Amino acid sequence: MNGFDDPAVLGSDAVRANITKPSFARSRPSQAEAEAAVRTLISWAGDDPARPGLLDTPSRVARAYEEWFRGYKEDPVELLERTFDEIGSYSEAVELHGIRFHSFCEHHMAGIEGTAHIAYLPVGRVVGISKLARAVESCARRLQIQERLTDEIATAIDAALKPRGVAVVIEAEHGCMTSRGIRAHGARLVTRRMLGAYGEDETLRGEFLAAAGF
Repeated sequence: MNGFDDPAVLGSDAVRANITKPSFARSRPSQAEAEAAVRTLISWAGDDPARPGLLDTPSRVARAYEEWFRGYKEDPVELLERTFDEIGSYSEAVELHGIRFHSFCEHHMAGIEGTAHIAYLPVGRVVGISKLARAVESCARRLQIQERLTDEIATAIDAALKPRGVAVVIEAEHGCMTSRGIRAHGARLVTRRMLGAYGEDETLRGEFLAAAGF
């Protein structure tokens, strides 16, 4: 049994408790404190934060972080709660492939560029396809490790839609591995999470993985 066939799970109860908006947001530092921290990092790197080209960099970085990490202000389950029940007797898989995303490694804060593939087996209702992509984005716009990101996306879909099964596969390139250390350019990490029928039915799981290109 290989990694794709193994239906072992990662502990969804703990993940479900952590995919909503975090409670520590109320202790968030101020914009001025964030900008001061950037100036310190610039000095530590060996440059002068007071030189003309860097004067506005701290405020730009703070604004960029607002966008890059907006997932901390979102609840991916809430994003998926508006559903449609006009699906007749349809009960086959709903799949969305090739969802590109950008995230950041929590160990080095280096960029992660990846692609997510999603499937679920609806029970009487479906969600708009754009909401699936938004849920991926919401989970990705946080400091992450890919294994947890994969689990959070699957858990959010499962919690919101209560489907018969959920499948998520992510393939991504990690800047912490390609730009430093071993510098393994082009190396891509693949993770997957199979819930319900996708964890139990090898044929169903194989069909999804084949459609995702694995």
